[in-house]
Amino acid sequence: VVNVLLTTPLWVVNTRLKLQGAKFRNEDIVPTNYKGIIDAFHQIIRDEGILALWNGTFPSLLLVFNPAIQFMFYEGLKRQLLKKRMKLSSLDVFIIGAISKAIATTVTYPMQTVQSILRFGRHRLNPENRTLGSLRNVLYLLHQRVKRFGIMGLYKGLEAKLLQTVLTAALMFLVYEKLTAATFTVMGLKNVRKR
Repeated sequence: VVNVLLTTPLWVVNTRLKLQGAKFRNEDIVPTNYKGIIDAFHQIIRDEGILALWNGTFPSLLLVFNPAIQFMFYEGLKRQLLKKRMKLSSLDVFIIGAISKAIATTVTYPMQTVQSILRFGRHRLNPENRTLGSLRNVLYLLHQRVKRFGIMGLYKGLEAKLLQTVLTAALMFLVYEKLTAATFTVMGLKNVRKR
């Protein structure tokens, strides 16, 4: 949560700089023109107010559940496999790491979509509530996305996100398990880890 609160302004500026100059088919999106990172900060504060730097904070705070879901599934799958085997292979760890991240990403992806829209911030929002990132606007954007693109509109780009995050998480869990095992062996605690 602290990380989200401290880094969201950087994510907002990063998103806007990445999307600058892109051609959008959506007439609700207002184009931007920044000369660099300092100019982006300056224009956002001048034109939208300092709180605009925290656009997308609410969904970002909800997204702290992504790693919690990931670790819950990872540990659950790991326990199930360890009931059947004495030890997990590297392939086992890689696969359950990939599965757990795929589940967490799929569950939280609609919120990641809304987070990106809010970070971009150049979207015309619900006229009843102009506060970016509020629960009302998150629900409004989810509803508008479903209305415009159907339920699958919440999952646009999921394939690319899965390819990126699943491989990263699978490798991370593999390295984590190998380092943990090596550390316990060095400390003479090899048998303590058996479940």
